[in-house]
Amino acid sequence: MSETSDVVRRATAYPYERRNRPYAQLGHRPLIPEEAGIDPAERVPVLAYGSNAAPRVLARKLALSHDPVLVVPALLRDFDVVYSAHISPYGAIPATLQRSPGTAVEVHVIHMTAAQVELITATEQNYEPALLEEVECRLEGGETLTELSAYVSRHGCLLLGDSEVALAAVPASARTLRELTEPEVLERVRALTAPDEDLESFVLSNVVDPELARDRSTGLERREFR
Repeated sequence: MSETSDVVRRATAYPYERRNRPYAQLGHRPLIPEEAGIDPAERVPVLAYGSNAAPRVLARKLALSHDPVLVVPALLRDFDVVYSAHISPYGAIPATLQRSPGTAVEVHVIHMTAAQVELITATEQNYEPALLEEVECRLEGGETLTELSAYVSRHGCLLLGDSEVALAAVPASARTLRELTEPEVLERVRALTAPDEDLESFVLSNVVDPELARDRSTGLERREFR
């Protein structure tokens, strides 16, 4: 297996495998929530709607943490998870949030210590922390949060044909936006910004040349989070 195919596989697999039940994690070691002994009331609830809900990503981003983290599936109402108008450092078109009245999207809530929040924030250069207020985020188990933190793309939402596009990998009910898979949206962005390249070359060139990826991102149509 070539290094190039590994790069392309990482990009096209976004947002990676996420669990549909609560779990805890300490480094790369999975724990059942009861083992972790985490009191959510003593943690900061942070919305995870893209790769941050994937165990493999949390293990990497929280490698320096000595505390376990608790991740709980949830349902966020009146929002959808859409593609951001930028190319990530690893070649994917990543996610961001957009309001979508009537939609209920499947997300996760990570219960973190303040130190863990700092570690995650340090990895989110393309995102800015935002406080979501007066929302309805129902956690598995029945608790409803009306306020929680989230990371929102600094680049806005990708527009294709003057509309945002939802992530097919993130289930939602009453979704009004069309949805695309990660390979499909990468192909659309490639056709817009590098029509003479094939998809593999496009992904690889973005990863090895961050300035090129930024230039290509700048040319994408976008709409701000509203």
